[in-house]
Amino acid sequence: MSKVLEVSTSEFEQKAIQAEGLVLVDFSATWCGPCKRMLPELEAAAEQFAGKATFLKVDVDQSPDIAIQYGVQGIPNLTFLKDGKVVDVAIGLMPKAEIVSRIQKNL
Repeated sequence: MSKVLEVSTSEFEQKAIQAEGLVLVDFSATWCGPCKRMLPELEAAAEQFAGKATFLKVDVDQSPDIAIQYGVQGIPNLTFLKDGKVVDVAIGLMPKAEIVSRIQKNL
């Protein structure tokens, strides 16, 4: 089972904004090649930080309102929320080491 939970607009408020601690939101799309290549890296990071951070995935085509709200203009886009507030944003394909480094910086 995936450690990165796909959420819809209706679930986003509860699972991302109201969540305590660090939440990493992966804004992506099914047609995005770099997003597909980064997913295994993200899954590995989610495994490593299980219980320490929450990992969510938002499909920008299915939930464009959330993408607009967070100013997403390019994907893949990793937005880091801490107690509901944006603390970091990373755009583009990243290896697991870079994802892990950003998580550690924001925990």
